[in-house]
Amino acid sequence: MHFVRAKSILSPQNGMNIYRGCTHGCIYCDSRSKCYGFTHEFEDIEVKENAPELLEQALRSKRRPCMIGTGAMSDPYQPLELQLGLTRRCLELIERYGFGVTVQTKSTRVLRDLDLLKAINRKTKAVVQMTLTTCDEQLCRIVEPHVETTAERARALRVLRDEGIPTVVWLTPILPFLNDTEENIRGLMEICVEAGVKGVIHFGMGLTLREGDREYYFAALDRHYPGLKGKYIERYGLAYELPSPRNAALCRIVRESCAAHGILEGPEACFAYLRQFPEKYEQTSLF
Repeated sequence: MHFVRAKSILSPQNGMNIYRGCTHGCIYCDSRSKCYGFTHEFEDIEVKENAPELLEQALRSKRRPCMIGTGAMSDPYQPLELQLGLTRRCLELIERYGFGVTVQTKSTRVLRDLDLLKAINRKTKAVVQMTLTTCDEQLCRIVEPHVETTAERARALRVLRDEGIPTVVWLTPILPFLNDTEENIRGLMEICVEAGVKGVIHFGMGLTLREGDREYYFAALDRHYPGLKGKYIERYGLAYELPSPRNAALCRIVRESCAAHGILEGPEACFAYLRQFPEKYEQTSLF
């Protein structure tokens, strides 16, 4: 890792990335794409050491509270967070200044900060977004090698449920010819239903590949599934969007399961929920 002094921390949409890069090693990670302009090795994580100071300045300058997001580009609960604690310090500020938070992660390390998430949720709103891609633990260790497996993340979702923290699951990506089976999608939806998740985000069943990301993904296929890269190239060429051949049937499973259990489904409904700051608290804070 290496440290930088950032000039700002919040995007116009009130999102922040405390770290830039990742050590989870997920073979499909879009953040590796060259379009994001990384000037360092992806695993040599750039740490915005002044993130808490910048966040406090930003929160104090806002006219009214809102939801603050983190984790869209790089996971805020990578192993180095246990050493540095920058995510926790930012959560402390969000709680102190009466803002809401939504955290996107693959890691059960988020439970370390359960006390802060509960404190924020009592005042305003705290949501944890967790990515799930496969019920196959062996496959999970291949496609997401350096992060907790699906079973461990499912347990974390149940803990969050029991502690009153709302959750949203990212059911993406679903990799053609690897985890795009009805059995897998039904299994993932069973996890979501049992954990009482608020919503499920997906963009259809498949994945996207761009320059940088594509080469890393294909190299992983060559290591673990010789010959599969050729099948991808034959079917998709160098396309950005790679929909599963089973896309329609798998989307129907998700849609029907969400409807049956009162779960928000798809990016539009889920993003609206994630952005929504509790109206009652906002009115109270203004007066």
